[in-house]
Amino acid sequence: MTATASPFTAPVPPPVERSTAVRKRLTGRAVSARTVRYLLLLAFLILILIPLYVMVVTSFKTAGDIRPTTAWNLPERWSLDGWAKAWDQLSGPLLRTVVMAVVAATVSSMLGSLNGFVFAKWRFPGANVVFTLFLFGMFIPYQAVIIPLQEIMLKANDLGLPKGIGTLIVVHVIYGIPICTLIFRNYYATTVPTEILEAGKVDGAGMWRSYLSIVLPVSIPGFVVTLIWQFTSAWNDFLFALFLTNANNGPVTFVLNSLASGQNPDYASNMAGALLASLPTLAVYIILGKYFIGGLMSGSVK
Repeated sequence: MTATASPFTAPVPPPVERSTAVRKRLTGRAVSARTVRYLLLLAFLILILIPLYVMVVTSFKTAGDIRPTTAWNLPERWSLDGWAKAWDQLSGPLLRTVVMAVVAATVSSMLGSLNGFVFAKWRFPGANVVFTLFLFGMFIPYQAVIIPLQEIMLKANDLGLPKGIGTLIVVHVIYGIPICTLIFRNYYATTVPTEILEAGKVDGAGMWRSYLSIVLPVSIPGFVVTLIWQFTSAWNDFLFALFLTNANNGPVTFVLNSLASGQNPDYASNMAGALLASLPTLAVYIILGKYFIGGLMSGSVK
């Protein structure tokens, strides 16, 4: 007997039509989810850029044009007086801060690279204990040591350590060694094969020769991470600058605070000064941001 379809049973679509319908439905859901995600990202971007917009607009206004009710408006008359005043007061501190941040980042990165190589590939008795003590330095808050550190730095200044930027360089190098050591130790442990170092030992290479000829040439991703990290930390520091320097020999953050104080602050110069002080770190992340992410992905913070 031949089976006949019931008139009350809906026809079943062919498999090809069913798969096409499922694919269209899934594609529509994916597009909707992507659209929602992009809208959320756009909303967050707008929230982040609103303060920057107010800062830029205010920096080009005159004193009589700055009012809370018109903070969102463009300047009635564009003026560079705020930028000129901010540059006159911050040009010297900016140069001092560049020197401090570059030197502190470079020295702490080099010392962290040497320490990381020793802890990762050149083991010695008690290495784990010493490495733990290094890491402990990462968790000591600035506020806990600022008073004794100030006394120590005053004694060091009496012994010949340069005041101001020289003092801050020493402090940031010391505070940067633990995090740089951790980054390089993990980087070398995951990316430098031990067999290569053992082959170097067979050829007569000691610790220094192995580091300079084998490890250092492949350390660029780690150095990118530590240099950007340390440069940003040193540039944005204010607490050490407040306790260890003054307006005549301090970094830009200290002078920027002095610029913003007073009974009748000049908001145009304040905003222009804040933008000037943030431009170097912004430029570093814009230019080297992709290398920073590449260093993270290559094992720097695994």
